[in-house]
Formats: sequence, structure tokens, C-alpha cells
Amino acid sequence: MPVAKSEFDDLYPCDFYEPAALLDDDRMYTVYEIARLLQDLEPDADIDRGTEDVLLDWAIPWVMLHAGALVVAEPRTDDEPGYYGLDTS
Repeated sequence: MPVAKSEFDDLYPCDFYEPAALLDDDRMYTVYEIARLLQDLEPDADIDRGTEDVLLDWAIPWVMLHAGALVVAEPRTDDEPGYYGLDTS
């Protein structure tokens, strides 16, 4: 159910990092690592599964929005996720 804006003390702009400000241009990241970076956490920060699921809700649309600025690499093994990095070409 939608909630009235007046229910909240503060409202903030919905600003997201630009890919070049978030990712190192010589590294590839999993969507899980990107999710952490979007929250100013280290890419390898230990977080619980529930928190990770919430962070992924932010990271997946971010990857889709910035797809034109990213490159994708296939997983190196069957049990590994794909990787994303800056398109520097």
C-alpha cells in the first residue's frame, strides 16, 4: 500500500553512483560486490543473506541502468557468478 510522503521526516534525492565513480577501471566485480559498493561497504564485506538480498534489489537495476557503460564476463566456473566492469574501450 502506498504511504503518504508526510509520513516521513526526511526525503532525499534518489542519486546513484556513476559507474566510473564506483568501479576501478582495471577490475571486474560480481553483482554482489557491486551491491556492497553501492552501500559504501567493502566488496568483500561479510553481510547476512537477508541484507544481501535487499542490497541486490538496488544493485540489479543499477547494473541494468548503466549497462552501456559496463562490460560483462562469463563466470570462470559453474559455481561462480558473472562479472561486470567498466567499458574502457
